[in-house]
Amino acid sequence: MPFLFCNTNDVCSFASRNDYSYWLSTATAMPVDMAPISGKALEPHISRCIVCEGPAMVIAVHSQTTAVPACPGGWISLWKGFSFVMYTSAGSEASGQALASPGSCLEEFRAIPFIECHGRGTCNYYTNSYSFWLASLNPRRMFRKPMPQTLKAGELENIISRCQVCMKRPA
Repeated sequence: MPFLFCNTNDVCSFASRNDYSYWLSTATAMPVDMAPISGKALEPHISRCIVCEGPAMVIAVHSQTTAVPACPGGWISLWKGFSFVMYTSAGSEASGQALASPGSCLEEFRAIPFIECHGRGTCNYYTNSYSFWLASLNPRRMFRKPMPQTLKAGELENIISRCQVCMKRPA
């Protein structure tokens, strides 16, 4: 739990409520028994990142098709991926990235790319966890009523919008 809460009496508490946090996860498989994990056993499940200063602006460009979009003129490609919009789990709140943010373009697609952790120190992939991805659209049907469909594993990448993260070519 990476945060604490403070009240108007300047009293702060850490991990003492029924709080939740959500972390970008790795492709490491959960234990076979699906028991919540904690402590050192959690490390292989949490994605790592690094923050770097670049020489120019970085943006994500989304195609709303299964084709990877081109970077604008004068921009270079950093990576290609799948258009991630947001996640939701316990309660009615959701969170995500602005579509212009590089965080909205994930290099690999996983139906649930995040893991949920509770204030008691345990984490898991829960059945009430949902991820939302930008769908690919048929340009001929773009402004018509969508046709509902359910897709299974193996078919999912065929309907997720593709994206590319681009950096303005340094002057």
